[in-house]
Amino acid sequence: MVEPVSALTDNPHRIREAVRERYAAAAEGGGCCSSTILSENEQQVFGASQYGASDRGALPEAAQLASLGCGNPTAVAELNEGETVLDLGSGGGIDVLLSARRVGATGKAYGLDMTDEMLVLACENASQAGAENVEFLKGEIEEVPLPDASVDVIISNCVINLSADKRQVFREAARVLKAGGRFAVSDVVADPDMDDATRQDMQQFTGCIAGALTVDEFRRDLADAGFDHIEIEETHRVHEHAGSAIVRARRR
Repeated sequence: MVEPVSALTDNPHRIREAVRERYAAAAEGGGCCSSTILSENEQQVFGASQYGASDRGALPEAAQLASLGCGNPTAVAELNEGETVLDLGSGGGIDVLLSARRVGATGKAYGLDMTDEMLVLACENASQAGAENVEFLKGEIEEVPLPDASVDVIISNCVINLSADKRQVFREAARVLKAGGRFAVSDVVADPDMDDATRQDMQQFTGCIAGALTVDEFRRDLADAGFDHIEIEETHRVHEHAGSAIVRARRR
């Protein structure tokens, strides 16, 4: 049943629980989670297909199968030895594990997720990968459980679009980033003319489409939160009315 737009946008708890339910199901799918959550066509534009062979080969199979993102933010974040990285909505941990390799033993990679099932899976994947410089935190991306100015880089992979309060997500990202800290995410951006039927569909919301910001909205909200040097580049289409994009910015 299609609900009115207001039923989606004015009920953040409803959205959060629908998202939690979908991604808990993905985690509990174990080795089959991608195939049970993503259609064959979706697997061409979401998930582990967005990573190079060398990245995939360095990770546990379960981490690859649990990947439901629309890009590879670690490939564009330009991570350096010794940096502290935070992945918003870390899921099965694929981007946290890749980040941990890039920042090395003197760095730290945090993953933040609200779904217990994903956190269990991520910890199992980290153990299997032998990653010691990672830590997974339970929480919501609108309220990050880390101190002010404690992170050098924030990454995220197709998660911000799932939030019912994206402006708060950007404010929290700015809060935990150090001055000059980098924001480098992959996310879905909506075409300005996305139709109401798509916007009204909860399944499309939890599938990363209906809640997506337009490019202009992304720029506006990041700037309002304290970011500059904002760059948004669409990489590929994921829907008739939306594309995956790389979004970069710096904390002022």
